[in-house]
Amino acid sequence: MNQTNQTWVTEFFLLGLSDDPQTQRLLFILFLAVYLGTLLGNLLLTSLVVFDSQLHTPMYFFLCNLSLSDFCFSTTTVPQTLIHMLSSKKSISFTGCAAQVLLFLFFGSTVCVLLGVMSYDRYLAICDPMHYSLVMTWKVCGLFAIGCWSSGLVASAVDSTFIFSLPYHGDNQIPHFFCEAPSLLALASADIHRTEMVIFFVGVVIIVTPLLLILISYMFIIVSVVRMKTVSGRLKAFSTCGSHLIVVILFYGSAITTYMTPKSSQELGKMISVLYSVINPMLNPLIYSLRNKDVKKAFRNVANRTPLCRT
Repeated sequence: MNQTNQTWVTEFFLLGLSDDPQTQRLLFILFLAVYLGTLLGNLLLTSLVVFDSQLHTPMYFFLCNLSLSDFCFSTTTVPQTLIHMLSSKKSISFTGCAAQVLLFLFFGSTVCVLLGVMSYDRYLAICDPMHYSLVMTWKVCGLFAIGCWSSGLVASAVDSTFIFSLPYHGDNQIPHFFCEAPSLLALASADIHRTEMVIFFVGVVIIVTPLLLILISYMFIIVSVVRMKTVSGRLKAFSTCGSHLIVVILFYGSAITTYMTPKSSQELGKMISVLYSVINPMLNPLIYSLRNKDVKKAFRNVANRTPLCRT
């Protein structure tokens, strides 16, 4: 019996996006710029929502939650990726890898459910405005937010438990820039069929279910907008939904490709992961800020605010 193959893996080596030093330095600069943009964009958007009373509405409450989850989602992977780009030893402990998978799935799943709740919020605001304030009370909004974060935690705990209950012996090189479930499962020293089925089922619940809610909500929204008599009313309705729809397409398209479809090539999988785990969290605050008059107005108010002290 080969004793080496029976040794339990204590650490993994992440092969990253490239093994060329010059390419790694270029990627470091790009990833650092994107991460700083993610930090500043989500922090600014959250601050505007918190400090501008005109943004104290359910829509911006959920947007604030989305910014927080986006920032945490990116922070789970990008800082360590930056360190590895400058290090010769790109290793992560078994425990660290497990924590990264758990947190990555937690914040990613939370984003999925939040986007579904935000579509329901837009449906009520456009299709049933007379009852909107009666339905979307702050108590209901709080319960929705708790439900989003709780469902993300449960989904990540279930997936992580099945992934790390598998034995890992011998090969410990992950052809990725972080510990992502599909790449990690390829190293398992046992049949992974049951674990893949669990991940697929959790994906149906946490990804497909909110997506169906989004599709149904937008079907009613489109019908309601088409029936509006004024062009200004239609434009206002589409402007409030356009940002959310763009974010949904970008996030769900890449997430479904990774977790709900047959395995693609390693290089394509890494590029898709860069899109939804690194770039999307930076784009989301930009999309909501540039396409939202209320956010732009709040930003101008802060920028033009008279200083407290004058010389």
